[in-house]
Amino acid sequence: MTSSRTGTVLDRVPPGARVAIIRLRSLGDCVLTTPAIRLLKEARADLETGIVVEERFAAVFEGNPDVSCILRPCTADVAAWSPFLSVNLHGGTRSLALTLASNARIRAGFRHFRGACLYSVGIPTTQEILGVTRKVHTAEHLASAMFYLGVPQREIPKSFLFAGERAEGGTPYAVLHPFASTPQKTWPANRFLEVARWVNSEWNLEPVFIGTPGDDLAAFSAYRTVAASLSVTKTLIAGASLFLGNDSGPAHMAAAFSIPLVVLFGPSDATIWGPWRAASETLVRQPIEYITSGEVVQALQRLRVSV
Repeated sequence: MTSSRTGTVLDRVPPGARVAIIRLRSLGDCVLTTPAIRLLKEARADLETGIVVEERFAAVFEGNPDVSCILRPCTADVAAWSPFLSVNLHGGTRSLALTLASNARIRAGFRHFRGACLYSVGIPTTQEILGVTRKVHTAEHLASAMFYLGVPQREIPKSFLFAGERAEGGTPYAVLHPFASTPQKTWPANRFLEVARWVNSEWNLEPVFIGTPGDDLAAFSAYRTVAASLSVTKTLIAGASLFLGNDSGPAHMAAAFSIPLVVLFGPSDATIWGPWRAASETLVRQPIEYITSGEVVQALQRLRVSV
């Protein structure tokens, strides 16, 4: 791909135009979309950027100066916003319908997406755009779309989140997230508790276990537990001294806030889903139960020394 060709799409977007970026879910994907948005705004600060996202994940983009508007994934709302360019980073039939409903002059989406023939700009694979043959991280995949549209290629930045005000002072704490999307990705609860005791006794950090309002935190009641909204969780993670969790969205939030973190992987690919540009340790084992508490403590010690 030549630079002249990659520059043509953004060259066709007039000053001050609106760009709709469609990223409906999930938590980790939404967090890892923020580097792509930052790249776009650094290249074209004049553009208004609207993110089309489900309400339960909208807090990821709240307070982000690179995001002009958060739009509900509703065809009427997207059409009313009148973007000149719509970029579908999600894939699937719903995001395709929203892209078409935007009535944007330019509609871009990856060529491997369903209904790719309906886009006016088909984005090739990340490997083609970056000129590599290796496996790529999700942040690279999402950012590559911006490079193809005409953003000058450079190092992809870290993710960006912006939290609410945090209370001054207080006891330093470590956030532990013991949940995941599947049992195969979930490290045993008793081992989280073993590491929590170690963190508390050796480093004098208060363990704080987090989950969503639908998660059962009863097994961790010996310590402070927080099952709250995404906005509250975001602020809590932002103030932590350390993060330990399974491969899941909150780990990407911790990385975005530059919180030192240890992430535990089972069947997921850490090359694609590992913490992005953060001081971190990843432990990978299948099944995930094969990761021992001692290995996690050693990872924490390595991390503590390095930060």
